[in-house]
Amino acid sequence: MQLVVTALESPAMAPISTENWPALALADWSKTYETLHLWMQVPGKIRLALAPRVNHWWGVPLYLTSRGLTTSPIPYLGASFEIRLDFFEHQLTIDASNGTRRSVALEPQTVAQFYARVMQALRELGINVRIWPLSVEIPTPVRLDRDTAHGSYDPAAVHRWWQVMLQADSVLKEFRARFIGKASPVHFFWGGFDLAATRFSGRRAPDRPGADSVTREGYSHEVSSAGFWPGGSGVDDAAFYAYAAPEPPGFKDAPVRPAAASYHTGLGEFILMYEDVRTAESPRVALLEFLQSTYEAAANLGKWNRVELERA
Repeated sequence: MQLVVTALESPAMAPISTENWPALALADWSKTYETLHLWMQVPGKIRLALAPRVNHWWGVPLYLTSRGLTTSPIPYLGASFEIRLDFFEHQLTIDASNGTRRSVALEPQTVAQFYARVMQALRELGINVRIWPLSVEIPTPVRLDRDTAHGSYDPAAVHRWWQVMLQADSVLKEFRARFIGKASPVHFFWGGFDLAATRFSGRRAPDRPGADSVTREGYSHEVSSAGFWPGGSGVDDAAFYAYAAPEPPGFKDAPVRPAAASYHTGLGEFILMYEDVRTAESPRVALLEFLQSTYEAAANLGKWNRVELERA
């Protein structure tokens, strides 16, 4: 009898953890975070330049994979290509639909070097694309093709961040599945550097005075949105957030769970620190409580038709 050993039975295969929520103190990887934030704008802007425009900018984010992030297939001259970031082997890989491939190492290098190497890899595959090289959603914007000030890359820190994102992605997808109304995918916005999921009431939102075209498109309809980001923007460390747009009266004073969650007046959002989630008896349960209670506050105070929007 032939003995067949499956991948799950192999002694060399480490078990997959279902509750792997590692520490992610921003101070431990802030330089790498700053560099990675700028790097991510290169594949993101490539997708923005070539992919069809989708409502609320859903055509521009990246998506989590079991090894990192992906643009998903991007159409190009009757064919397609995909940019994937692997946080095990620390490679950016571009796969064209004709079977050709190019890779760029994820290693200490300046943003300008990373930009040049990615663009060169695309040209070698016969893909010619121009992107707006100025970074977005950064306090001090820089030219991606000229920035030599940022060049840190700690692979262990990046892997930990991705592990946290993967756990958050799983819980956000579970939460999304409870809703039968219009809802966004769970996606990674490379500008804000946050993983997000958004629910819609089905009603148009009032116009925002002075809003630019990006904001008008993103918030054309009433939303309850939640997600995760690794810190910054008024929050010292990694945190989960939740907000309503437009914010209904009484939202900021609504009782939400768990007890560690609070309303951040500067951001206009509820915040639950990542450290409070990962050290909870069940991180999954704690995060689901936060997502559900903040959504209920938005939906109840905003008078959403919850019977028609939620699973029984």
